[in-house]
Amino acid sequence: MATSKAWAYVESRKNLTGSACGLAGLVLTFTGVAGPYWPVVVAGLYGAGALIAPPERPAPPAFPDPSAQLDEIRADWERLGAYLADADLPPAAAGRLTELAELLGALLEPGWVTGVLAQDPEGVHTLTRAVRQDVPEAVDAYLRTRWWHRMTPGGEPPERHLERQLGLLHEEASALAARLRETEERRQETHTRYLEDRPN
Repeated sequence: MATSKAWAYVESRKNLTGSACGLAGLVLTFTGVAGPYWPVVVAGLYGAGALIAPPERPAPPAFPDPSAQLDEIRADWERLGAYLADADLPPAAAGRLTELAELLGALLEPGWVTGVLAQDPEGVHTLTRAVRQDVPEAVDAYLRTRWWHRMTPGGEPPERHLERQLGLLHEEASALAARLRETEERRQETHTRYLEDRPN
């Protein structure tokens, strides 16, 4: 531990700047400027250099880039698909879930779509939240509530809540898809204007 700290100081900006200033002090000594007080001059210049050197700053943490995040979300989506396949849902909710799953699956399809999505941090966040939180929570809450509803009938059927939740999630995913489409449309229009304005 002590050895690593010492080695870190040897490589630090403070030591390197101080050493450079100390070498300047030695040059002054050899040219006769420092005189008999050369040790004080060299030490003083080293200390001054170490003081004026910019402080060390730790390297920022390396977070995964959006493409790597999408790979992780895709793997989570596959695991979620296995869970949803075993869930016993009423026909209407199952139909809404199928529509949502098709849209989310298309957005997570490897290729140029995820390339566009990787440039949209909000879109990545939306997909992450849908896959890891919203969809499993909606289905699990329905399955739990359905059991209690059978034990003590009354109140609004839990499948209605599930259908509304899946509908809202589908709207959110559709809005994301529309935003990505608009991004590509703007890119296409920009290229058209470039070609039109380019000198022959």
